[in-house]
Amino acid sequence: MRRSWILVGGAAVLAAATAAAVVARPHAEASRAPRLGTTGERVYFVMPDRFVDGDPSNNTGGLSGDRSVTGYDPTDYGYYHGGDLAGLTQRLDYIQALGTTAIWMTPVFANKPVQGEGFDQSAGYHGYWTIDYTRIDPHLGTNEEMRALVDAAHARGMKVYFDIVVNHTADVITSPDGPLYVSKEEQPYLDADGQPFDDSDFAGQDDFPALNEESFPLRPVVPPAEGDAKRPAWLNDPTMYHNRGDSTFDGESSQYGDFFGLDDLFTERPEVVSGMTEIAESWINGMGIDGYRLDTAKHVNTEFWQAFAPAVMAYAKANGRPDFLMFGEVYDSSPALLSEYTTTARLPSVLDFGFQQAARGFAAGGATDDLRDLFDQDDLYTDADSDATSLVTFLGNHDMGRIGSFLRADLPEDVSDEELLRRDLLAHSLLYLVRGNPTVYYGDEQGFSAGTIELLTGSLGDKDAREDMGPTRVESYADNDLIGTDDTTADDNARPEALAHPIASHLKALAALLDASPGLRYGTQIHRLSSADTGVYAFSRVDLGTRQEYVVALNNATTDQTVTIPTSSPGQTFDRIFPAGGGSSEADGSGAITVTVPALTALVLRADGAVPDDAPSSVSLAPIPTLAPEQANLVEAQVQGGSLAQVVFEARPAGSDDAWTLMGVDDAAPYRVYWSARAFEPGTELEIRATARPGPSAEGVSALLTVRVGGGTG
Repeated sequence: MRRSWILVGGAAVLAAATAAAVVARPHAEASRAPRLGTTGERVYFVMPDRFVDGDPSNNTGGLSGDRSVTGYDPTDYGYYHGGDLAGLTQRLDYIQALGTTAIWMTPVFANKPVQGEGFDQSAGYHGYWTIDYTRIDPHLGTNEEMRALVDAAHARGMKVYFDIVVNHTADVITSPDGPLYVSKEEQPYLDADGQPFDDSDFAGQDDFPALNEESFPLRPVVPPAEGDAKRPAWLNDPTMYHNRGDSTFDGESSQYGDFFGLDDLFTERPEVVSGMTEIAESWINGMGIDGYRLDTAKHVNTEFWQAFAPAVMAYAKANGRPDFLMFGEVYDSSPALLSEYTTTARLPSVLDFGFQQAARGFAAGGATDDLRDLFDQDDLYTDADSDATSLVTFLGNHDMGRIGSFLRADLPEDVSDEELLRRDLLAHSLLYLVRGNPTVYYGDEQGFSAGTIELLTGSLGDKDAREDMGPTRVESYADNDLIGTDDTTADDNARPEALAHPIASHLKALAALLDASPGLRYGTQIHRLSSADTGVYAFSRVDLGTRQEYVVALNNATTDQTVTIPTSSPGQTFDRIFPAGGGSSEADGSGAITVTVPALTALVLRADGAVPDDAPSSVSLAPIPTLAPEQANLVEAQVQGGSLAQVVFEARPAGSDDAWTLMGVDDAAPYRVYWSARAFEPGTELEIRATARPGPSAEGVSALLTVRVGGGTG
């Protein structure tokens, strides 16, 4: 699914290509950069079982027996601990006080309570072993209690995001042929008549061949006791699964193999597409939720997402959720790969693993150029309905570990407690001040960091990073040394008094700053300063509506740094608004300001006026030899004149009166989109238009370019 990037725009030009400058107003749909209504949400990511036990009566999920039956053992980090929806509801004051605007929960659907044998046995406390998509896991509560939680969150102005798995269900299906993966080359699928076929030829189509239990390389067997275990009932049909054995997480098996033995859904089948779409829609209408995090997205075929995502988004909009957010988990740090899911696969957003990696390096004192290089790739995400501002940013999570754990691992062993805390605060400042939807993993605000860098004793990774917020009974959790406090996870870390923790207090201050300064939430992000060493990373955020400029400067060095930062606001006074304490810098005639940034600190300054509204004088499009129909083509515009600009890219068949197709809107130089012409037949002559304007509602100047879609005979 990785696309080949065609960076076109060099010396060669089609003989038929033409360019011209005209004055034009883009169509109404292109009136602004494609900011989703969810842009800038501040998300609190919580694993309900590990938060607070609000109702001990549901701890065993209504089951009787030992932990191998009920899944409940609060002394073992691989089993249910008793946290539930009641506990979340009771502590909404705490969550809201952090400045949270949205709560994302790990999957809450009913799970298979226990899987595995012996040493490998553990429970579905995390929620990723779904067996019933129609009800809440009884260890967490009831559907009615979930409704009460959603209503209570909405009453406070907070959104609620569910986590849903469409790639697999709980492990029920077995096979006498063993678990080792069998490739399609070794043994293709057979239709019901015994004829081999390639399922990828039919993915996303309604004419998928009929199958039976002889169609698979591994004969699926469902134990009689579990023959009717899954809900909805169609999930009990073993032909709705790939049945190829365990994934090796390489090549073909990454999409077709069982994820650690979990039953891998045959997402190429139209029945699976429609069935999972109906499940997702049912919780929007029935519970009023505000979004989905989509687990293991990169292990699902693109055609599934191309059908599922637009359908669910349209349903949400039709049912009163116009700002519904869906973001996929694509466990990869490459923007080239991540952006494939927000463009080709049509997901509104993904988790920004690229940011996580760069932020970790920055917080530990890495070269600040790494952040520059990351954000320089943001245009890969730009398309007609979203851009990089839609990404969900984070510092750590339940699978990879916590930011505190990473800092302990990356810094010298003798790093002081004070420096560790300051670097943690710096990481969260970066998280909140750059583009995207900043997400805090529960407990990070209390300095959870696993307390050691030894992998075998509880530091990095999944189970070790899933501590209890309420008083823990897990020995390896209880001795953890938390950053910034003398508390441990043996204490109640979700009590009101815990909001005084220095990291929690910092998050509250950042949230208040963003609420008071919308430009820091929605504004264009413009690179200003970085280096190949530790030091200051600086950028501007500019609201193209008000044209007010903010400058953010973060110093990851252990010494104060005095730097000169270019801006777009010559002659203006930049007042320091974060942290509190005053101070200002005067921009010279070129817009440069000189600022001293204290060690391991973030500063935010705000101009006292607006960026000049001088309009661009001209725009030109870089020549394009030909457009590759199935790959992302670089389309780039050069803008002359004007302090700031927004460039709208559009296309239509050359010489036609067809409506323009919006390619994307870019509001920071270099102005570009990476666009596939797959909607047009090979050989089609296209007219591309780039319109540069000083703001979202202003007229601008345009350039036109005619170019052919490759692959045709013309």
